[in-house]
Amino acid sequence: MSSKYLHIATTPSVAAAQEHYGSAAEWARTGERGRSGENFQRQRLGPPEREFIAARDGFYLASVSETGWPYVQYRGGPAGFLRVVDDATLGYADFRGNRQYITTGNVQANDRVSLFLMDYAHRRRLKILGRMRIIDAVDDPPLRDRLAVPGYTDRIERVVLITVEAFDWNCPQHITPRFTEAELRVALEPMRDEMAALRLENKRLRRELRTRAAVPGGDPATST
Repeated sequence: MSSKYLHIATTPSVAAAQEHYGSAAEWARTGERGRSGENFQRQRLGPPEREFIAARDGFYLASVSETGWPYVQYRGGPAGFLRVVDDATLGYADFRGNRQYITTGNVQANDRVSLFLMDYAHRRRLKILGRMRIIDAVDDPPLRDRLAVPGYTDRIERVVLITVEAFDWNCPQHITPRFTEAELRVALEPMRDEMAALRLENKRLRRELRTRAAVPGGDPATST
């Protein structure tokens, strides 16, 4: 876990749990490295994070209500609909949904959010902590156009910007590999090519057998 992410996540009750279960010393060493090296400044998205985010076609988004209850929703779209605006900002276009506006309302009172991005096929996951800002699309047409999804004709109601505070790459343990239709097409391409080649070879052999059978004395069972 990154020291910045750990610094944000480790509340007094979390520290007490670490102490109780014997991991306090381990995570304290990570925290010390952050205090001496990073000063817990906001983390910047590098090439690995940018590439990973651009390939995702969905993510889980958590916010917290004024009553303290967490709310998690799934946001999906074409791969790359969640954009890296710059090295500390994410953005996406928000279309009309079920009109409950729970996340939209939550972040008006508490702008803290958590994103969970999954790559099931390669057993990778990226966690992001940030602060969300929601802008009505009519108030910022250039940003609306920048975050628009090519080929998607529904009207954009809002644009969403998330300032990244910290992120962390999780270990792959217990991630069950799952594949999208697009990922399966790529994975199965060599098998399809091999099957196509075998079909062609089968047709060729059938033609050869028919030719031999048509020749007097050319018994296909005995010909060499």
